[in-house]
Amino acid sequence: MVYRKPPDGGWGWVIVIVSFFTQFLCYGSPLAVGVLYLEWLDAFGEGKGKTAWVGSLANGIGLLASPVCSICVSSFGARPVAIFSGFMVAGGLMMSSFAPNIYFLYLSYGIVVGLGCGLLYNATVTITCQYFDKRRGLALGLISTGSSVGLFIYAALQRELIELYGLDGCLLIVGALSLNILACGSLMRPLESSDSPSPEKACTDKVPDQYFVYHEKEKTVEENISILEKGYIDEKCANNVPDYKQDNILNKNVLSSINVNEKDTYKKKVVEQTNFCKQLAKRKWQLYLNYWEETVVLFKNRVFSALFFAILLFDIGGFPPSLLMEDIARSANINEEDYHMPLVSIIGIMTAIGKLILGILADFKWVNTLYLYVLTLLMMGAALLAIPFARSYFTLAVLSGILGFLTGNWSIFPYVTTKTVGIEKLTHAYGILMFFAGLGNSLGPPIVGWFYDWTQEYDTAFYFSGFCVLLGGFLLLLAALPCWNACTDRSSKLPPNTYSYKVASSA
Repeated sequence: MVYRKPPDGGWGWVIVIVSFFTQFLCYGSPLAVGVLYLEWLDAFGEGKGKTAWVGSLANGIGLLASPVCSICVSSFGARPVAIFSGFMVAGGLMMSSFAPNIYFLYLSYGIVVGLGCGLLYNATVTITCQYFDKRRGLALGLISTGSSVGLFIYAALQRELIELYGLDGCLLIVGALSLNILACGSLMRPLESSDSPSPEKACTDKVPDQYFVYHEKEKTVEENISILEKGYIDEKCANNVPDYKQDNILNKNVLSSINVNEKDTYKKKVVEQTNFCKQLAKRKWQLYLNYWEETVVLFKNRVFSALFFAILLFDIGGFPPSLLMEDIARSANINEEDYHMPLVSIIGIMTAIGKLILGILADFKWVNTLYLYVLTLLMMGAALLAIPFARSYFTLAVLSGILGFLTGNWSIFPYVTTKTVGIEKLTHAYGILMFFAGLGNSLGPPIVGWFYDWTQEYDTAFYFSGFCVLLGGFLLLLAALPCWNACTDRSSKLPPNTYSYKVASSA
């Protein structure tokens, strides 16, 4: 599919609005799963580590399947994928209301809802990047705030619905709200070139020339037979000699020649179709090999490799607070009367602010977005190490706000990836990175829960989480240092306003 130059406006702002509401509706409940987590602990009586798998799967499985989700968006387009995924999210939430045990929730809430969210995330990010270039950072920041606003609203909404209708009624109502994703997806009009070939012509162009040759050969055989029959009839009429015996002999010869030609044509068609299938399989295998070759080339990029480790470690350590912060407050024996606002809601609203501010900063030419991303990782690592020292609601609320704001670096992550590998390789590279981000999301909360089941306190768990995020930040900072470029090619000179990781991307 050939795309026009990104308009940086126009219908692109409609895309931003519907993508915002899409992420709001699909990620609201999974990100605010901390409220449901407490209810599931009481309802099923399982350990914290086992119960945490539900929320971690819902937020991680979509990212784990990012390569598949990227292929789906590239193959079918953002609009069909968004509409189909809306049914998945709504159906998974409604199914979860009938869960008899925690294992059923792994499937309904963890896998079905999580996979739907992953498809929707890839669809919204991909179509937004197609519509925006100069304002891409702002556009990505705006749409990514949808999930954060959803976290802020759904945390209070789900708590209120649980009090009014119970856990099952809450999930049914939230699932019904998710059906509005279908309306949002229908407005995701693809950005296609006006001179792109029509589907009929494109399909015709893909048909091998051999089939047209066969068609011509068949026509030639039929024409020769008809000419032979016509010539014989004309000759018979001219002579006016009725010879039935000769008639029968000639008719038999003509029929036998027709049968022989039909058999030869059929055999040739079978042979050529077999060759075509072999060529098609060979082409598909070559595409598979090319995919892995491109993956190897991506990992030869020093900054991309460091980004891979950074996003994995960031999600292992940085995601658990949004899921477990409510239980951390309960474990610290904080009175419910001191709660002025759910801690998860504070994380959500500050994440929305962080995404918006960081997305705006990414559009300034004087801001190196890679170093900005590294700064958010280092600050988040320090905030995670401070959680064990928080013993009051006010301290936890401040830390929740800081962690939420820094989690807003998700808005600039696609921007950093684009600048590192280029827009041509964005879908491929982003799918790989999101796969390992999903792995981190899936492993982080259960690891923290297991630490609690083992030590009966969260201190050791968050020391581990802070160390993971700090390690990822330092690795990415080390890979992005300009001295590497001077060591690899001292003769080359950097053009003005060129970041070190842009040069690294061409390696």
